[in-house]
Amino acid sequence: MNTKPFTSGPNETAVVITRVADRQWHALDDDLVVGRGHAVHRPDGRLFVSVDAWHHATFDRLAEVMLAALPAPLYTVVDEADVELTAGWRRAGFTIRRREWEYVAPTDPRDTGLEAVLPPSGLTIVPAGQADESLLRAVDRAIRDEVEATVGWRSMPAEVISRPEGDTIVDPSKYAVAAAPDRYLGLIRVVTANRPRIGLVAVRAGEQRRGIARALLAHALGTLHRSGYAEAWTEVHESNQAASALFEGIGARPMSSNLELVR
Repeated sequence: MNTKPFTSGPNETAVVITRVADRQWHALDDDLVVGRGHAVHRPDGRLFVSVDAWHHATFDRLAEVMLAALPAPLYTVVDEADVELTAGWRRAGFTIRRREWEYVAPTDPRDTGLEAVLPPSGLTIVPAGQADESLLRAVDRAIRDEVEATVGWRSMPAEVISRPEGDTIVDPSKYAVAAAPDRYLGLIRVVTANRPRIGLVAVRAGEQRRGIARALLAHALGTLHRSGYAEAWTEVHESNQAASALFEGIGARPMSSNLELVR
């Protein structure tokens, strides 16, 4: 479906917005693609949009066409340092929903100080891919309820916000857990698809301040180090001081900040 031509760019060239596939649009100047937009459902069920365009007017027109065709609410993520992109989404009616700091952490135990860290007495670390799925889902649910009752689940990493059915375990094979004889007390999620990324570290409220989170980090980072990865990335909500302290305590450095916007 095409829209009527409009003017964009320094030469005021007529540009046409064309829907090229499901939730994908191109901005065309004759046969030249001068902008792209697409929308994708994340595992938590939310719909995220992105636009890449040469000129502000092209961005605005792509965003206008996409927003008219897509159901609300819509989300997008931008690097906070990208002032122009952030301004473009603000013009389209998006507002800031959350801010996350991106940290990069060393994996070498000699750099993290985690070389001698062991789980507390009576606990073991079950490696990723070996956890009992029912116990994993039980600790996930318990931690979720505890977080929601205090700071709220929105303070957790954006990617683990509940999917529509209330399940945050997208792929059980990505989780290592801290296990007591009868239940799990904490979990850590690591993905290595593009670069190693720690998506979540969480411990049951009644078991915190025992060193469980540090033991989970020691296991996960040590595993990455033995696999040849020198660094791992993670995001921390700006209000989560405990998580910031945990990562900064192992030598992680804040590298950038991301904004999640919503319309």
